[in-house]
Amino acid sequence: MEMEQLVALCKRRGFIFQSSEIYGGLNGFWDYGPLGVELKRNVREAWWRDMVAGHNELVAPPGAPAPYEMTGLDCSIIMHPQVWKCSGHYDLFHDFMVDCRETKGRYRHDQVQGRWVEYRGQRIFVTAEAAGSDGLEETLQKALKFFNVRGKNAVELKWDGPLVSLATVKDTSNALAPAAKQLGTFTDPREFNLMFKTIAGALGTEADAVFLRPETAQGIFVNFKNVLDSTRVKIPFGIAQIGKSFRNEITPRNFTFRSREFEQMEIEFFCHPATSPDWYRYWRDRRYKWYLDLGLSGDRLRLRDHDKEELSHYSCGTADIEYAFPFLSPGEFGELEGVAHRGDFDLRSHAEGKLVHADANDSSSPLVVEQDAEGKPKYRGSGKDLSYFDDQARERFLPHVIEPSAGADRATLAFLCEAYSEDEAPDENGKPAKRVVLRFHPRLAPYKAAVFPLVKKEGMPEIAQEIYAALKPHFPVFYDEKAAVGRRYRRQDEIGTPFCVTVDGQTLQDGSVTLRDRDTLKQWRVKKEDCLTEIGGRLRS
Repeated sequence: MEMEQLVALCKRRGFIFQSSEIYGGLNGFWDYGPLGVELKRNVREAWWRDMVAGHNELVAPPGAPAPYEMTGLDCSIIMHPQVWKCSGHYDLFHDFMVDCRETKGRYRHDQVQGRWVEYRGQRIFVTAEAAGSDGLEETLQKALKFFNVRGKNAVELKWDGPLVSLATVKDTSNALAPAAKQLGTFTDPREFNLMFKTIAGALGTEADAVFLRPETAQGIFVNFKNVLDSTRVKIPFGIAQIGKSFRNEITPRNFTFRSREFEQMEIEFFCHPATSPDWYRYWRDRRYKWYLDLGLSGDRLRLRDHDKEELSHYSCGTADIEYAFPFLSPGEFGELEGVAHRGDFDLRSHAEGKLVHADANDSSSPLVVEQDAEGKPKYRGSGKDLSYFDDQARERFLPHVIEPSAGADRATLAFLCEAYSEDEAPDENGKPAKRVVLRFHPRLAPYKAAVFPLVKKEGMPEIAQEIYAALKPHFPVFYDEKAAVGRRYRRQDEIGTPFCVTVDGQTLQDGSVTLRDRDTLKQWRVKKEDCLTEIGGRLRS
């Protein structure tokens, strides 16, 4: 599948639209259409049901070190600015960007790809706006044009290695920027803070500056004590949240994969430091299995542990659940979810202030609270006691945190990519023809069933409407009586509806209807009054 095919289908069938499209669109923002909002809601509800609402706190699930509790929060998008200072986002949450002085283009430094080429003694780094094989072809054409090489002389180009990031190039004076005609037009990389800044208050001064949250996690951490005091949860327990976050990405790209507004599904799981490695392994494996259970292919899904060099300074271990999206080069994977062992970094930061390494030049030195010239904590936290007291063990400690952090938009995109397929099926004339079908897991499909009268006469629409009314209170159902029934089947296949119910001539004789399976194309008959039981049972299986 080409990504362009999926993007076109998403617009044509009402899954995803470009935000503000009638005004030319706004880069990095997307609107979910009538079918997209149902699909994304199903992803969120499956996550909440499987991780929170359906959890049995009396029994330890397979692989869990012990039974545990789960609860939820819905925190505000705008929080006290000090939250972001203590969490490190205010000082550290940035990417590096570069500009092209010739074209005025702006790029995220590490996302610019290119490769080295030499021709008759001159060696340059040619960049590309595309990635993968398209990027290789783009760099070839740019090099041919830059050196004014034609025909058989093209073999004299000597390529040195595959596509690599511009961040690996120390001297860009010999780099050819995307769309540029001259060398050396890149500016030096500079920091760009990713948080959206706004104003809360009537005066509108800098003192009223606040930020849209770049992640949902901090709202959970600052409410840790509130949850403990207002509920009867005991460690180990998790707090879950689904909500919008905002990051001012320099170059949003790849459809909804990298956006400026996105939705997160996060859990902060609090546990005893001694058992935290076991809980980390449990959540890492459980979250990976969740995607497999909902239909993502094991060939395109992987669980990758971070190398030591990748880990954040506070991380005791991090693993990414990654998917081979079609916009990536063969063999490349994009992150769906990160599962991180964060130690006690977050609770300690919000209690005491900002943690830094004791030796600024040694990342392996112990973490301590940063102090000012008078020896007082710098960027001081709340000053609240965020420790936990185990009344049975008579022990007080600062809990460790395991954080499974998933993107609802990325998960939705992955399920769309996985579901898209093409095969052959009879058309409205009974002849084999190409069919586009979205093979969603039934839990995720926007509509669970569609109901058709074969023709709009002889009482068939009335019977079909009765069946529709009987099914509608139990799950989303679509009713359609327009066009030939074969064409109606194709419409439902293309939006991923698992089952279709057709009222036909035989229905008038014996009260039976035709059921059709989206994936197998198998058709069978059931009594019209048994449609709910038949379809409901298959949806649960």
